[in-house]
Formats: sequence, structure tokens, C-alpha cells
Amino acid sequence: MSQEDLLKKKFDELKKKKKCGFISFITAGDPDFNTSYKILEKLPESGVDIIELGMPFSDPMADGPIIQKANDRAIKNKMNLKKTFDLIKRFRKKNKITPLILMGYYNPIHRFGIKNFINQINKNKVNGVIVVDLPPEEDNELCLPVMKNKIHFIKLATPTTDKNRFKKIIKNSSGFIYYISITGITGANYKSNINLEREIKNLKKFTELPIAVGFGIKNKKDVKKLSRNVEAVVVGSSIIKKIEEALKKNYNRIKLINYVLNYIRNLSSGL
Repeated sequence: MSQEDLLKKKFDELKKKKKCGFISFITAGDPDFNTSYKILEKLPESGVDIIELGMPFSDPMADGPIIQKANDRAIKNKMNLKKTFDLIKRFRKKNKITPLILMGYYNPIHRFGIKNFINQINKNKVNGVIVVDLPPEEDNELCLPVMKNKIHFIKLATPTTDKNRFKKIIKNSSGFIYYISITGITGANYKSNINLEREIKNLKKFTELPIAVGFGIKNKKDVKKLSRNVEAVVVGSSIIKKIEEALKKNYNRIKLINYVLNYIRNLSSGL
């Protein structure tokens, strides 16, 4: 099965069950390599359908302070793109069926080398890539080479994306559309967008791709409410906030991992 098929298969399965998917985001190497791995390996059994793994970067401009701090913690512990692939390699030894997507910014990929990046994606069975700061005008740079290798290149749309722009975005886009629920940074509250349902309905007129909505989802109630209109719900900041809380409380590693996973289980039970 190709990397592309694994993600498609997951969405087909969810559709059959008439279920909305749960996508969780964590930053690779936060708070350190081993703890991050322990959380990563337990995500599928905690109700996560698709994993989004953040590539640590020093200047994540679309992210709010919570995810920025997660990047800082990871980088402080010597996390980089090479070690992110080591993390995935370890995960894939035990789990070959959960779709895994890398999310981040272009700078670390550019430094790593496009060819090298695509080779590592293939080698470690990564199913898709989201690069926040590459607009469709730059598709030749990374998007097309990635798609040529049968790996999904997932694009973002926002409440300010108009019809013409959206058509441009979906031209070279696969896997799913990541719809950002608000005009703002991660961690803000999606409830500030009262037109969300209407916006999602409009998007569905232009694409057959599943739509996943993220940014500002904080609890089980949010998950339940949003799941009625989309194919998947993405939660990131509020998961990472639990890591931060556990660190502030000086929890040992086992307690920290359980604290985070219990929260994720609670969120996923909203579906």
C-alpha cells in the first residue's frame, strides 16, 4: 500500500462508519525525544485516527505562544529534522497503519534539502506534508515533487480565502483540506467565527477532498459540535498545553504522559 492510500483508506473507513476523524498534533521532541516518542506511540490507542507531527522550527509564525514554546523546548533538547525522522522510524517499527503527516515550515526543509526530505519521507512511510508558509504560487518548489512521489501535499484554507483563491489552492492539493477556523494564530478560540458552518458548506461545493477543521478547539464539547460538518477535527494547542501544565507541576515522565493521553482520550470520546 502506498503512503497516499493509507490516508485515503482511513477517510474511507471513517465515512463507512459515519464517523468524524480525530487528528492530533504534537511537536516532535517536545518536551524531549523519549517522552515525545512515548506519547506518539500511544496516540492511536487513545482515539487518534491521524497523527500530525510538528517539525520543530525557531520561528513558527502561524502558531500561538503554546506551540512556539513547544518548538523552543524541542530545539533546546537538540531536536531537528533528522531526529524527527528517527522518531518516525521508531514509531513505524510498531505501527504501520496509522496515517502520519508532517507539519511545519519551509525553512528547515530547505536546509535539509528537498531531495533528502522526500527520500526520508518515503523511507519512513510518512503519508503527507503540510507546509504552512508555502503558497500555491510556489508549488514547483516542494508541492509538485512531493506529489510526484505519491505523497499527499495538504493545503490550508482560511475564512479569508475567497472562491478564486480556493480554486488555486485545490489545484495541486491532496489528502484533505485543512480549514483554519479563525483568522488568527493557533490556540485562539474558534467560537469567534460565527460563520464557520456556512464557510465549510461553501468549500464543499468546490472539492471532493475531506475537510479537516482546526485552530481553537479546546474540549470534548467543541469536538462534538464541529464534527457534524467536517470529515475530521484537528486539535493541537490544547494538547500541547497539557504537556506544559504537567511540566509546571513537575510531573515525572510517566505521570506527564498519562496526563496528556487522558486528555486526548476525553477529546476523542466526543466523536
